Amino acid sequence: MSSQLAEFEEKMQKAIDSLQNEFSTIRAGRANPHVLDKIKVDYYGQPTGLQSVANVSVSEARTLVIQPWEPSLVKDIEKAILVSDLGITPNNDGKIIRLTFPELTTERRKELAKDIKKYGEDAKVAVRNVRRDANDKMKKQHKANEISEDELNNVQDDIQKLTDKFIAEIDKAVAEKSDEIMTI
Repeated sequence: MSSQLAEFEEKMQKAIDSLQNEFSTIRAGRANPHVLDKIKVDYYGQPTGLQSVANVSVSEARTLVIQPWEPSLVKDIEKAILVSDLGITPNNDGKIIRLTFPELTTERRKELAKDIKKYGEDAKVAVRNVRRDANDKMKKQHKANEISEDELNNVQDDIQKLTDKFIAEIDKAVAEKSDEIMTI
């Protein structure tokens, strides 16, 4: 029984991990190398993650510096950034690329806060889906006389407690990220 609970808890944790990953890609007016995680560069015909073909560092609070391992990649990296939905124009000096993040407007902060809330809702749906699947699995075991009515009730209570814990964790993460966006 507890091994099944651990399995369900692990699945719910994955929803939180996914949410944190989404939050790390949100451009919040500060230079954060993770905003480049989804950018792929054409490297000898293969789409390759930017972090694999260049060194990315934060030079100032709002500036990222991208230094390709091979100088011939500067143009490809610049092109990949331009076609991405990042919304920042790269500055290329032939050897390195600089990305300067503009200050966020109040309107953009509100849009980002809405996006954050949406990501939170998606994570909650994922957690609730795990709860539903877990309850269905337990009901099937009860129907097959593998567990008693009391065991079914106890495990459903445990599943609900797990769900409540993860929903609260998501709410807290959403509130913290929203506050961070609004106060930068």
